[in-house]
Amino acid sequence: MRAVALALLGHSQDAEDAVQEATLIALRRIGDIRDPDAVGPWLRMVVRNVCRAQLRKMSAMPTAEPAMAAAVDRLSDGPPDPAEVLDRHALRDWVWSSLEDLSPDVRLVTMLRYFTDVTSYEDIAALCATPVGTVRSRLHQARTKLADALLSSADRAHDDATALNARHRRIAMETMVAAHSGQLASALSEGWSPQAEVIWPTGKRTGIGYMPVAFNRDLSHGVRHELLNVVASRDVVIWEAAMHNPPEDPFHCPPGVVWVQSLDRGRVSKLRLYHTRRR
Repeated sequence: MRAVALALLGHSQDAEDAVQEATLIALRRIGDIRDPDAVGPWLRMVVRNVCRAQLRKMSAMPTAEPAMAAAVDRLSDGPPDPAEVLDRHALRDWVWSSLEDLSPDVRLVTMLRYFTDVTSYEDIAALCATPVGTVRSRLHQARTKLADALLSSADRAHDDATALNARHRRIAMETMVAAHSGQLASALSEGWSPQAEVIWPTGKRTGIGYMPVAFNRDLSHGVRHELLNVVASRDVVIWEAAMHNPPEDPFHCPPGVVWVQSLDRGRVSKLRLYHTRRR
């Protein structure tokens, strides 16, 4: 992988960063590969795509993560072997255990970049209310620290990341159902601190009491929210939802909203909302 990066980017820090970023992508997806003989070519393809994305950054357009699902699908024909399923879950738990060792700010940008649709540096910076340079710096820290954390934690037991994510997905779905039936206030009272702060996409700050008011206003205008994705760590949880506008008012709301929740002793203490942009 390093040889491919050096061939495309030369002897530079960019090449080292490309290898580390490709390694993270590979760790996230390698459990989907069924044919061991395909791993080498696949890894070279991953780092090659990352290097090409690095080269495209010289343009003004933000670059998203390379799409590899189609390539993985071609390598993953046939039913999964039980041992492969166990290995895949073990790998996921190992990666997430290492992610938990990052500071909350560094972990948040990493979760957004690699596990959500908020992937461009510009969008991450807007969501986190921080300069783009800070996002780049935090992602560089994450890649460096994760490389060390993965090596140091390889032989220890890891928490069940799948169970944690499933629990938070269930909470998210129950909250959305309650919200659409006018019961959002009741749903929030169960898992949220009464003193929780909400930071809206405009920068406005309120308590959680304003959340049901805003949601019910959307409902009254015919807007419906659809949960798309949940990504959870111990103290940072992200929900991604589509916002479906009524046919007679297709631009009433942005296409989607991201809920970034900070947890304190298992309860939400702060929520930052971010509206995704129209493409």
